[in-house]
Amino acid sequence: MQKFFNNKFAFKINASYLRGTDWYANDYTDIDPNTPAASRGANNPGRNALNIYGDEVAQTLPNIGRVSRTGYEEKDLATYGVYSLKLNGALHYRINDNLEAIYQMNFNQGTAQYTGSNRFVINDFQFIQHRIELKGSQFYIRAYSNQEISNNSYNTRSLGQQINRTWVRDLNGNIVTPDKADATWFQRYAAAFNGTISGVTAQNQTQARAFADQGRLVPGTTAFDEVRDRLIHTVGLSGAGIKSNCSLKHIEGLYDFSSVVKVFNLQVGGNYRKYYLDTEGTLFDDKGKNLTNDEFGLFTQASKSLFQDKLKVTLSGRYDKNQNFDGQFTPRASAVFSPTERHNFRASYQTGFRNPTISDQYIKLDVGPILILGGAPINSQGMNVYENSYTAASVGAFGSGFGADMQKGVPFPTALANNKDKLVKSNVPYIKPERVQSIEVGYKGLLTSKLLFDINYYYSQYKDFIINSVVIRPNSPVTLPDGSVNPAAAADILNGNIKAFQLYTNAADKVSIQGVTAGLTWALPKNYQLHGNTTWIDFNIMDANPNNIPAFNTPTWKSNVTFSNPKLTDKLGFSVAWHWQTAFDWYGTFTELRPGRIGAYNLLDAQVSYTVPSLKTKIKLGAANLTNQYVVQAYGSPAVGGMYYISLNFDEFLR
Repeated sequence: MQKFFNNKFAFKINASYLRGTDWYANDYTDIDPNTPAASRGANNPGRNALNIYGDEVAQTLPNIGRVSRTGYEEKDLATYGVYSLKLNGALHYRINDNLEAIYQMNFNQGTAQYTGSNRFVINDFQFIQHRIELKGSQFYIRAYSNQEISNNSYNTRSLGQQINRTWVRDLNGNIVTPDKADATWFQRYAAAFNGTISGVTAQNQTQARAFADQGRLVPGTTAFDEVRDRLIHTVGLSGAGIKSNCSLKHIEGLYDFSSVVKVFNLQVGGNYRKYYLDTEGTLFDDKGKNLTNDEFGLFTQASKSLFQDKLKVTLSGRYDKNQNFDGQFTPRASAVFSPTERHNFRASYQTGFRNPTISDQYIKLDVGPILILGGAPINSQGMNVYENSYTAASVGAFGSGFGADMQKGVPFPTALANNKDKLVKSNVPYIKPERVQSIEVGYKGLLTSKLLFDINYYYSQYKDFIINSVVIRPNSPVTLPDGSVNPAAAADILNGNIKAFQLYTNAADKVSIQGVTAGLTWALPKNYQLHGNTTWIDFNIMDANPNNIPAFNTPTWKSNVTFSNPKLTDKLGFSVAWHWQTAFDWYGTFTELRPGRIGAYNLLDAQVSYTVPSLKTKIKLGAANLTNQYVVQAYGSPAVGGMYYISLNFDEFLR
């Protein structure tokens, strides 16, 4: 809703509310990296199912093999009832014909699921933004603040692991403390499997698990619900709760000197931003600390039209500085040539950079089997992870080789000795800004009076591409004085005396991306319109370490076709859209950067609109994914089906 008063003052208010049930994440594919692919599945004693949590805790038991704890399905841990409340208001005051003052406030609150390093329930999360702006005909200055308030969110994977540590009994039937629960559970399993427990058949994985699980809290019971609720509201390593009251303040401005500098158009601007971190140690290492981060930037841009406005050339440069990194200067140049009004050719050369985000720098999140660690040097002091760890790939190769030997009946010490030299010491650098150089060429024009064609090609080469690298730190030194692999460290891996770390770092070599996008719009008779576009993208890791796969997560091919008519009649309109994309491998922190396949899919969207002039209202009836195909767009996230809606738009009601 918006309203104007006497050409001086105006206000605008928007509100929206949504409530529903989120889709369930219920993919139980076994993804355990230490079990040979052929041996994975529901009957694998070391099973690590994608959307079951708690079974990530596993050990390789002597003369038994890989065994994981019994986990809990996500549906028993997560909150699937979701809602979203959005409020937006703005006040505009025209001081004079060339000067306007603006105040705007945005408020969002809701509950949702989020897939990152884990599956998180963002519960009753609030986001508040205030913005003030003074805007003139040749300048603007704008300041805003963002505040997030999240005191009731939690990590479902940590929740499953922590519940598993509340009910384990020792061999005398006494419940042990959480710090001893995992080790005790594996002791019970080994004792039962090895035939030392009366009434339990030896060498039987099913009966050994049942014995180790005695006393297990069962979903749906009062005892389970009470423990679940307590751990959700417990923050730190002993619980699953996450808090975040982080904020930022930002100010920016621009001045256009074109009225003063007559030879060409000139603009100058800059910005300053400060982050304030407050998660009580649940996401960052900020408990009891005043953790902040500052950055600023300056830029200038000059443009000139030549040859009777047929050619426009633009040159720009920007300098940015973050407190943790060296300053970055990024020049850019572009040109648009329009020989006629119907044809436009464009080309550009750009340099750019991406500073590591606050999370990239400072996150320190222990999610059970892995600790996610930001790449700022101060963030890992005293942890001995950069200095004393193995690459995850080499640990996987060691584990697979050891497991294969054990299945052949090779004794434990011999199997360890046979495979320990597969372990490779890690060499991960601290994080720094990512840089890119890009060229782009394109054409957009009317091939006929009814046919619009647009094509674009780009090639980008990245240096210091920001990636994640997983390493494994054993309790023992990774190498002996002579540089060889330490057998004690190899034994630590098999006995679970390790910690996995996901480190934010940079690819050692250059990485490139190229792509083409082409689109065609055809204006048909009687207001019908047909539009189609296709995108091709190619990612090349070049000479970078193949074990450090960046999270590119984009299909090679995507296409869209839309057929529409907004004026089928004076009141009736419609639109039908078809979307298609190819299959690709998804790399994410949720699976410790191991690939998961996202299948190819195509979807159909449709919408019909009807205008009621007497009420100044438009009614829309539509569907996203009309045929209700369940598709996965990120590995580990739910398969999403169709969404069907009806809406009433009263936007013009008070005009």
